[in-house]
Amino acid sequence: MWVCDPSNGTGQPLCPDAPLVLSTLSLLYLLLGLPIGLGCNALLVLANLCASSAMTMPDVYFVNMAIAGLVISALAPAQLLGLAGWGWALWSPSSEAGLALLALFNVSSLVTMYCAALLSLDYYIARALPRAPTASVHNARHVCGFVWGSALLTSFSSLLFHICSRVSSSASECAELQSAQAADAIMVLIGYAVPAVAVLYALMRILRLQREAMTLDGDVDRLDPSAHNLLMATLGTQFGLWTPYYLGLMGHVLLAWQGRPLDGRSLGALQLARGLSQLLAFCSGFVLPLLYRSFNESFPGKVRRLRKQLGCRPRHSPQDQGGVQQVVT
Repeated sequence: MWVCDPSNGTGQPLCPDAPLVLSTLSLLYLLLGLPIGLGCNALLVLANLCASSAMTMPDVYFVNMAIAGLVISALAPAQLLGLAGWGWALWSPSSEAGLALLALFNVSSLVTMYCAALLSLDYYIARALPRAPTASVHNARHVCGFVWGSALLTSFSSLLFHICSRVSSSASECAELQSAQAADAIMVLIGYAVPAVAVLYALMRILRLQREAMTLDGDVDRLDPSAHNLLMATLGTQFGLWTPYYLGLMGHVLLAWQGRPLDGRSLGALQLARGLSQLLAFCSGFVLPLLYRSFNESFPGKVRRLRKQLGCRPRHSPQDQGGVQQVVT
């Protein structure tokens, strides 16, 4: 995944330290972040599904973001170990497997961004109109299903541009679609710009409600008080981790549109920045469940219920059992 051009015409590598830095950070992520992401996301999904009757509207969005996080975490080894510059790449970016991984990554990124945006909009609706049935668990589940379907369609259109940019121009169906930059532009516009505008609008309306210190119909906020902190932490973290990745895609589109060649130093800095942005995007897979665990007060109870359903009972030591028998006596 982390590749530098071999030389700049003088026999010296363009970015000699970038592969080492990025490979070290990738190894740290695979050793620490990947197990945390897989385990915590799986626990988040199972705990909420086993307590589906107690799920709230934010829980539905976090479950879907956790499923997307599982996909991102599962793709991380294939992407981060694909070191083509080392000569032992597991998957080439231009191969069929590389394109399939890119499509899955795009789907997961779209689901993550849109679930965060819709969470902010539904939170505003629940704050403004507590009695309205719009922001409900039932509607959130249907909306998330629509988000997954739309993400698949959008990723397919982006994938089509990538495929046509690698096939021969003799294919008449791909004659007008041979542009990988168009695929990146689609992802930047639909995957980042649209949810960013939705989040900004929702935050402006939420801040306005907070200044007024009242809801539109005079009722009390029905959401958990910690939901606001969880929402703000989630939006800040998700957009903070994904913004560099989409800025890198936009920079790639702009550079290809201008057609200006870069010198060795600029190219090395660009590749280092793009590699770091991709690594930050993968880090979102384990940061989200940790935020959910920290701010959601009902999550420990759901985990205990899951343990009971799985038959996991806490083991008592013989001294504890003796103390219990003495108390009973």
